[in-house]
Amino acid sequence: MIHTYTVTGMSCMGCKASVEKALSNLDGVINVTADLKKAEATIEMISHIPVVKLQEALLHAGLHYTIEEGVQKDASSKEINHPHTHSHKKLPVPGNGIYYCPMHCEGDKTYDKPGDCPVCGMDLVEQPRLISKQQYTCSMHPEVIKDEPGACPICGMDLIPLEPSESAEDKTYNELARKMKISVVFALPVFFISMSEMIHNNPLSNLLNMNVWNWIQFILTLPIVFYTCFMFFVRAWKSIITWNLNMFTLIGIGSGVAFLFSVAALIFPTAFPDEFKTHDGSVHLYFEAVAVILTLVLLGQLLEARAHSQTSSSIKALLKMTPSEATLIENGQDKVVSIHNIIVGNLLRVKPGDKIPVDGLIKDGSSTIDESMITGEPIPVDKKEGDKVSAGTINGTKSFVMEAQKVGADTLLSQIIQMVNSASRSRAPIQKLADLISKYFVPIVIAISVITFAIWSVWGPEPAYIYGFVNAVAVLIIACPCALGLATPMSVMVGIGKGAQEGILIKNAEALEIMNKVTVLITDKTGTITEGKPSVNKVFAIEGYSEEDLIQLIASLNQYSEHPLATAVTRYGKEKGITFIDAKDFEAIAGKGVTGIINDKKVSLGNLKLMEHMHVSIVGSLNTSILEEQKLGKTVSYISINQVAVGYVAISDAIKTNSKTAIAELMEQGVEVIMITGDNKNTAKAVADELHLTNFIAECLPEDKLNMIKKLQAEGKLVAMAGDGINDSPALAQANVGIAMGTGTDVAIENSEITLVKGDLHGIVKAKKLSRNVMRNIKQNLFFAFIYNVLGVPIAAGILFPFFGLLLSPMIAAAAMSLSSVSVIANALRLKKASLDS
Repeated sequence: MIHTYTVTGMSCMGCKASVEKALSNLDGVINVTADLKKAEATIEMISHIPVVKLQEALLHAGLHYTIEEGVQKDASSKEINHPHTHSHKKLPVPGNGIYYCPMHCEGDKTYDKPGDCPVCGMDLVEQPRLISKQQYTCSMHPEVIKDEPGACPICGMDLIPLEPSESAEDKTYNELARKMKISVVFALPVFFISMSEMIHNNPLSNLLNMNVWNWIQFILTLPIVFYTCFMFFVRAWKSIITWNLNMFTLIGIGSGVAFLFSVAALIFPTAFPDEFKTHDGSVHLYFEAVAVILTLVLLGQLLEARAHSQTSSSIKALLKMTPSEATLIENGQDKVVSIHNIIVGNLLRVKPGDKIPVDGLIKDGSSTIDESMITGEPIPVDKKEGDKVSAGTINGTKSFVMEAQKVGADTLLSQIIQMVNSASRSRAPIQKLADLISKYFVPIVIAISVITFAIWSVWGPEPAYIYGFVNAVAVLIIACPCALGLATPMSVMVGIGKGAQEGILIKNAEALEIMNKVTVLITDKTGTITEGKPSVNKVFAIEGYSEEDLIQLIASLNQYSEHPLATAVTRYGKEKGITFIDAKDFEAIAGKGVTGIINDKKVSLGNLKLMEHMHVSIVGSLNTSILEEQKLGKTVSYISINQVAVGYVAISDAIKTNSKTAIAELMEQGVEVIMITGDNKNTAKAVADELHLTNFIAECLPEDKLNMIKKLQAEGKLVAMAGDGINDSPALAQANVGIAMGTGTDVAIENSEITLVKGDLHGIVKAKKLSRNVMRNIKQNLFFAFIYNVLGVPIAAGILFPFFGLLLSPMIAAAAMSLSSVSVIANALRLKKASLDS
């Protein structure tokens, strides 16, 4: 068999050759041909190989490309770009061994090795593994590792799940913790030796000469400078030669100058002028400052490493929901298999308490499903035959059989994880301000440090050079561009994770920021305000036609349509036991209805616009009867045969239970809510009256929704559009923020920035509150970072000395600098506990 896959990330002939080689090494693959121009790979294989195995083959070969089933769409249909939306880029497939900068200095750029960012110098953070595969081992023979459960080939014991290896995050934290302990062991003696000089009748001087103690300080400082904290000097050097100046530039220069000064003063004390000497004629050494400063900076890095782990906890929680195995029904027998071996169409048995392995339909049985991890709603949902179930949700007390419909990366859970991971690394527009300031921050601080030394040297008290040197070092150490850089991405990462836990999926940080400023919400009616599960109430036939004949005609015509109203009609036909007839020349006319030829008769079903378009004649009594139905809030479609109206079908769609309260809350917040629907004015007015909506527009075509949004945007308004159907896609793409119902079509979800998994308007209220919380949190972080640096740098320079006689020790400056970044992350983590319910 031959399959064609989309491969994202190939850029040259070398990439093409690497992909072909990596995939050809898989068992069962006969031939691989990669097409660089089309970004595709055609694979000839003996039997079907799950796409996850193909992806793993690329990852194991060190190739961070994405391989997906199906061919890539034409560029014109793949993505709709416009002035008001964010262009979504496909990121390299995440997994262990892929790293990124937590400050996103280079946007979406990733690295295949751990290290530090070449721009800001911070430790690269490993992305959580989004493609996880459960493996099994033997407790007696750990060298045995299998992809499937079974028996150990050596001793015959049952294999047990293999625990995942330590993540890079944990490795980084543990390595920093080990170095921190070593630093403390050496820094404390240096600190006590130095501080003993301040004690009357210094007891240490009775044991050894102070010059000997100075040499001991030097020796104890060496492991800190050249081992535990040497990475800071490496980062500082890299930042200078690449001219990507950052906080490590300041730390490296400040502590490095202090260390070299102390070494020179220790070895060549007579070479220093009197201005550098204390009242007793000795040159003051700063080994204790170097040791303590570097140790405190290391402590800050340690705390940040732990905090970074918490900011991605939402993704990790989602990953834990992913089941590793399933019960496959094969030839009437149950067989436990890895979820990576499940293909579309497989029948799976889900037992009580099991996690549902993939997305699919219940084929036999019923149960209650806990979907709280997907929708955020705690109440279990009753499911029966024909209902959809999602991977990661938890079965209740009954067993059922399901058919796999979406597997691997196509499941809702996988898409949520991918979306959260991608969005948490996107950049909000507000971050541009911090980026602009950070660009000039380090050079300005270095300049202030030089000026501080000069001012103190000229106008400071004796020893003036000592005062100038200490304060110049303090200025370098206390400044923290890192706090500015972390202010936005930390809040975005935690906020988007919080949204995912509440069933609000946000594709990018830009949408998260804009949502807080939205002034107008345009919402579709069917499937957005209403349940989107319409049911037929009545089929009326004029004299000369039977109701049964009309049901057969309209049900047969609608079997080719995916519109919710069409589904209601075909379901009604099946309930009535009618026989479906083939329809020829079927045509769906957007915003109007459907037409086709059945038994040589031209049949049309739709609204009044369709009847006018088809030049259908309508008797007055039929219009009167239809008007009465519309006033009851029902959607009524005319039925015509050969351009003569012969009846109608009345369909009702219940309003969602929380639509009314959600709209009221949005209006209280100053959001103008406008309902736009393709339905007639009478039906639209009945729904609007029930919702207390004064603004609604009826009988709209898809282009009317699009033009309305453009008109509002031209008036300077920020517009959000909520919809669920294919016909809503242009409007969703044009809106400043497109909001798709998770219960709607894939096309609508693709063209939106926010997806509400549960699919109701209360999710918009939550999304707006989340946006408000995140933006407030970002502003708090930015304010703290600005104020910290605005106040800290002048104090370190000695501005308080003329008035209060106060100076800031470089060691205290180092502690403040380390805690500034940690406090920004800690503030961002508060978002995890914030409630989104009103």
